[in-house]
Amino acid sequence: MTKITFVQQDGQRIETEAQNGATVMETAIMNGIPGIIAECGGACTCATCHVYVDDAWTETVGGPSNMEEDMLDFAFDVKAQSRLSCQIKVKDALDGLVVHVPSRQG
Repeated sequence: MTKITFVQQDGQRIETEAQNGATVMETAIMNGIPGIIAECGGACTCATCHVYVDDAWTETVGGPSNMEEDMLDFAFDVKAQSRLSCQIKVKDALDGLVVHVPSRQG
């Protein structure tokens, strides 16, 4: 299992275990992570699963696709580390991934 840590606005860290092949969003939903709404269920048609990839992980995770960049236009407080968690596939290379949950979703 791949470990993913979700950091809340208050600094609370919620550690989860994710199945390879799932998405970070699916992992968040299955673990009841506050702040990840995922209205579209992972279809990349909303911005309610927005996260900030921790600086130590941005290179490993990589950047958003063009479609994802378009959807990030609807997110609040977009930063260079912004990603839609529905577009990040869990794999062995992401073991230990840390993402930060924004204060609100789009």
